[in-house]
Amino acid sequence: MGEWEVRGMARRLRLTLLGVGAMNSPRFAPAGLLLRYGRLQVAFDGGPGADPPPRLAAWLVTDEQAELRSALRRLAAERGVEPQAESLEAAGLRITRHPVVHTSHPAYGYRIEAGGSTAVWAPEFWEFPAWASGADLMFAEAASWERPIRFRGGVGGHAAVREVGAQAARHGVRRLVYAHIGRPTIRAIDAGLTPDVGEWGVEGRTYTPAG
Repeated sequence: MGEWEVRGMARRLRLTLLGVGAMNSPRFAPAGLLLRYGRLQVAFDGGPGADPPPRLAAWLVTDEQAELRSALRRLAAERGVEPQAESLEAAGLRITRHPVVHTSHPAYGYRIEAGGSTAVWAPEFWEFPAWASGADLMFAEAASWERPIRFRGGVGGHAAVREVGAQAARHGVRRLVYAHIGRPTIRAIDAGLTPDVGEWGVEGRTYTPAG
């Protein structure tokens, strides 16, 4: 990735949830994030119904083999970028790709650092990523509520909200936002249940990590 200059606007990290749904969610758009830092805009994941505005510097994905890859390529092409799993740096902003344990092929999350604050985008994982330790803000897995979802063949899966929250607390995450909400978790929400640690992500809401 090349370098981009950030001019004309305050360099304040703003992170807007484009969607908070797991695959085939009956209620939410696909989990996606829009990062804004000055005039720089970077998208993470998302898809139909959770597509970012134009003028993107990059479109980063956590799984280059995801089921939505064809739709993501089409949406990204309309914006003149290509969905990729990679790191980038730009005028004081550092986005670092890190591996996550999730499935049989490579999958990733991102650690975002700017202005003395740190955010993490890790919407899908089987094991809590240790590299998220100490984050001011983390967007995390929420496909299941009480029991993890194991993929066939024992090749990974999705961690459950209660375990994600407990692990986030152990790893010193200051604010935890669940951003990949699956059907078991939707049933828990409808029953009025709330996580012991963290909060449900809200589509369209902008979050600012405090360093």
